[in-house]
Amino acid sequence: MDSPLQSLPLFMLGPVPIMSAVVVTWAIMAVLVLGAALLTRHLTLRPSKAQAVAELLVTTVDSQIRDVTGAPPAPYRAFIGTVFVFVLFANWSSLIPGVTPPTGAMETPAALAAVVFLSIIYFGIREGGLGGFLSGFARPNAMMIPLNMLESITRSFSMFVRLFGNVMSGVFVIAIVGSLAALFVPIPLMALDLLTGAVQAYIFAVLSMVFITGAVEKGAPKPQEA
Repeated sequence: MDSPLQSLPLFMLGPVPIMSAVVVTWAIMAVLVLGAALLTRHLTLRPSKAQAVAELLVTTVDSQIRDVTGAPPAPYRAFIGTVFVFVLFANWSSLIPGVTPPTGAMETPAALAAVVFLSIIYFGIREGGLGGFLSGFARPNAMMIPLNMLESITRSFSMFVRLFGNVMSGVFVIAIVGSLAALFVPIPLMALDLLTGAVQAYIFAVLSMVFITGAVEKGAPKPQEA
């Protein structure tokens, strides 16, 4: 079994090596984009089953954003919803024979954590302006600037480690049990992997919401005292 810390290229695109995680990621993105295009092509007041599921997903994402952060969901719905759905499909791709989930390789969780880190900066600046966002690092006082900056980096790094570690360990367990046991023995573990993949996608999305909201609140102007 190849180490997850060593990614072997499937093929070369000119001088650029293309890893299996990249190919699976492209496939998931294509499926999600095509599915979203087909699903939203003919929206009706009397929704089909597929449209009803999509509306339930949007409602659930809105509810979670509102419950977790207390913020209006509209500004964050597209980003948080996309992160959740992509991570969910990426985790569940491990159930396809011969497919290693991209979240089980280091590159994809690192890229996702980097995207969340940049989104924290984007939403913080958009809501509070550049000055407001930067001043948030000086709270409660200027001596906290280095620690607050370090915290913003380590939080994203912890998201990367959590997602990568949990998905990778699940893939390893199923692979080892499948190689030692009969055909039907790994099925309960695959069901557990479904649950674990959903939980990890939920946690990643919730942490993204919390960190983004924290950056927005830090950069918001302080209320004037009466």
